[in-house]
Amino acid sequence: MLICFFDKVGIVHREFVQPGLTVNADFYCDVLRRLRENVRRKNPQKLQNQNLIIHHDKAPAHRSFKVSQFLAKNNMTVIPHPPSLYSPDLTPCDFFLFPKLKLRMKGRRFDTIEEIQEESQRVLDTIPKTGFQGCFQAWQKRCLPVTCCFKSAGSVEGFGKRIDFQETICSVYSPLLSLARPD
Repeated sequence: MLICFFDKVGIVHREFVQPGLTVNADFYCDVLRRLRENVRRKNPQKLQNQNLIIHHDKAPAHRSFKVSQFLAKNNMTVIPHPPSLYSPDLTPCDFFLFPKLKLRMKGRRFDTIEEIQEESQRVLDTIPKTGFQGCFQAWQKRCLPVTCCFKSAGSVEGFGKRIDFQETICSVYSPLLSLARPD
């Protein structure tokens, strides 16, 4: 499985989950720790106000109390999904990143997990900055008609502050192992 975080300029953090491991609250907190460190190292101005804005889905690990505590302790704000609504049209990984990976890898067979990982990294590395910028603009347009919490200025009201879509880091999980040839 690939775990990938991206923002309006490109991939911020990516890692592969070893086969057999489960993404639970403890594991996801470790991923978020590594994400934060990568942001600190690669783009320290994003952390100048000590607030990192992320968007992830409603997976059980993401909604756990332990992850919520970690996010609060580390000043990481999560952009909420529209209430009681899930749609792939409203999730950047589903309408942008997954299709890019699928298009380039569709119909191909790989002999090893390492080959899958290498090719997925190559695909991610070829996505231009303008593609990521277009993704965030499309996300904003897709969300505006759906819920009243999104404002026309491109921000969302939440957690007592306005959050700019363009400053958000989105996460994606991709189950790439299905591309490997069976033993």
